[in-house]
Amino acid sequence: MGGHAGKGELLMTIVKDTSDLVTFDVAPGAYKHWRLKIEGRVATLTMDVNEDCALKPGYKLKLNSYDLGVDIELHDVLQRIRFEYPNVACVVLTSGKERMFCAGANIYMLGSSSHAWKVNFCKFTNETRNGMEDSSHHDGLKFLAALNGTTAGGGYELALACDEILLIDDRSSAISLPEVPLLGVLPGTGGLTRVVDKRKVRRDLADMFCTNPDGLKADRAKAWGLVDEIAKPADFAAATKKRAEALVTSSSRPANAKGIPLPAIERTIDEGGYHYQHVEVAFDRVARTATLTIKGPSASGPRGIEEIHAAGAAWWPLAMARELDDATLLLRTNELELGLVLLKTAGDPQQILDHDATMLETREDWFVRETIGMLRRTFARLDVSSRSLYAIIEPGSCFAGLLFELALAADRSYMLAVPEGEGESPRVALDEFNFGPLPVVSGRTRIETRFIGQPEQLNTLKALAGKLLGPAEALEQGLITVAPDDLDWEDEIRMAIEERASLSPDALTGMEASLRFPGPETLETKVFGRLSAWQNWVFIRPNSTGEHGALKLFGTGSKARFNRERV
Repeated sequence: MGGHAGKGELLMTIVKDTSDLVTFDVAPGAYKHWRLKIEGRVATLTMDVNEDCALKPGYKLKLNSYDLGVDIELHDVLQRIRFEYPNVACVVLTSGKERMFCAGANIYMLGSSSHAWKVNFCKFTNETRNGMEDSSHHDGLKFLAALNGTTAGGGYELALACDEILLIDDRSSAISLPEVPLLGVLPGTGGLTRVVDKRKVRRDLADMFCTNPDGLKADRAKAWGLVDEIAKPADFAAATKKRAEALVTSSSRPANAKGIPLPAIERTIDEGGYHYQHVEVAFDRVARTATLTIKGPSASGPRGIEEIHAAGAAWWPLAMARELDDATLLLRTNELELGLVLLKTAGDPQQILDHDATMLETREDWFVRETIGMLRRTFARLDVSSRSLYAIIEPGSCFAGLLFELALAADRSYMLAVPEGEGESPRVALDEFNFGPLPVVSGRTRIETRFIGQPEQLNTLKALAGKLLGPAEALEQGLITVAPDDLDWEDEIRMAIEERASLSPDALTGMEASLRFPGPETLETKVFGRLSAWQNWVFIRPNSTGEHGALKLFGTGSKARFNRERV
């Protein structure tokens, strides 16, 4: 399963010590914590955590608490529902434990984890829950949280990501966000933001709720707007069915469609990097860089819906997106000191434009729509990773259409200008994918984010869609940052890499998160921004993680000692 290499179905060649390597692969037969049941157009996803199957030793997953391994399974099963069960219109999340939905992230896991592990764990859980909302908004997959017992912390945050929340009214079950009063930290998976931004809970009531470790039982939770419905135990199953059926009617998912199986991703991991069919990641540990190269399709690919469905998971856009998503997660979790990712592509730009045209012509089809959703979420994962991104555009590159999104996601882009008569310079191109289908977490496209407040420039660029642009024109239009000639190319790239590597990683993470998402905020930018800033800061403060901090002392019977300064 997901976790240490060597577990599960995926075979890998490893030629370095992998005792701490974390992978994100899992197959349904290897699930230890979730059960999936399909009935008509409703999928019931039951959380039944095996307390003895923690991802790492040292803690038990009691009371349906979760660690990264539990969430890796959740991420996988949601992907399978999207692609393998297209007829499912509503997912009901409930618990297999009596009177306990979920106690949230395992506190002993958090208390014993490194700072980086805590932050990356929170980031992945956020992305999984944001992905649920993304699927609901864009693709019609609805979610109902059927809380059949006490729901605390991250358990309630999982519920908050659903379209509706139903809570059992058994006189004992309560919902709570107890992180501030019990642990001296913040809810790490968007709880504070969703309570006021999504559920519109009044600020003073939210304040009382988030500082009460005991939480609220059914009547008050509904009165304050923290859940949508409540039901007595005898009526809970019927109420769940009724709400799920209502959500089904609001879904745009097809009632009758054949699913696309998602086989294990084939890759090799060695001391030099990660190697896939369409993605290559090469490490330079001395320079502290990872060069991530996406290989474009070698042929024009399927032209119609039938051919696309026949290609299935091997269809280039989906296969590439799955590999890029996996590589991004592996880098983020396992290679903390490779702080600069050099983004490269290899292939024919026209082939990318042709594939894009096919996707755009067939995007009303459920499979194409889900593939576009996968691309949208994958690029968004790259945006919010704490890594510097440089796009390197050389001869043989295919930064066109959806792959030009990589250049737009980059903090800087370098494009080689080959002198006239000495060879052919690389070309870049835009198409409709750059102007709508793949927004960042701010809700705007990357090109709109790049030219924020310049609608006239966006109109100019739309008129250039489909045209292959050389370095001079790309620079003139503001699509790239620098266009050195071949005499300066190697020195300029080398100095840019060395300069970046010399700067504080902490300061760079904060700077990049601030610069990448200009303009008005959304729920998602608030969640990730506050995770990068507030939660990151709180996690290293002595009040939470110090020798006498609340997180460290939880469960010991000792009372936390707080530094009382407000800073």
